[in-house]
Amino acid sequence: MSVLPLVFTSGWASGINAYAVVLLLGIFGATGISDEVPASLQRTDVLVVAGVLFLCEAVADKIPYVDSLWDSVHTVIRPLAGAVVAALLAGENGSLPELAAGAVGGSTALMSHLVKAGTRMAVNTSPEPFSNIAVSTAEDLGVAGIITFAIFHPLAAAIIAATLLVLGIVTLVFLASRIRRFLRRRAQRREEKRLAGTGSHWPPG
Repeated sequence: MSVLPLVFTSGWASGINAYAVVLLLGIFGATGISDEVPASLQRTDVLVVAGVLFLCEAVADKIPYVDSLWDSVHTVIRPLAGAVVAALLAGENGSLPELAAGAVGGSTALMSHLVKAGTRMAVNTSPEPFSNIAVSTAEDLGVAGIITFAIFHPLAAAIIAATLLVLGIVTLVFLASRIRRFLRRRAQRREEKRLAGTGSHWPPG
């Protein structure tokens, strides 16, 4: 059976939480639940690092504005992780060229990451922190659920991931104006801080 559905689903999930994907796949492989997981993802050091980084993301992802900063840092990391995981899965299975798998996983991860980052900018326009916690928790549970489902039903999971990706893009289009206002306010705050810092260097009159 082609590994393409699992590659696509892991790419989508990596764009949301790459560390959770590596951790879950590694655990499923190490415990013998799945034979599709390459040995490199099952190594103890990989699982430990992925677990620690997952905990860091679980905290940072629930704090307003910190989550957007975290997303900015991971604009390269998540697509790269999606490409690497996809290539490893393809190499283990042998039914899909690793380069093609990496392209699918990386591009899917990039799209889902952009949806996640844009949605978080819109959520950060809300003054209370509870929406961030709710959205982040839903994302974590969604990634865990769909990766687990993909191990047993890869094609159905890929269809769900594709549907969620399309819905996310549509939602992002509707939230575009809200995101632009958020970016303008953030740029204005930076400019005010810069001006305040410049003014503090003037000698007293």
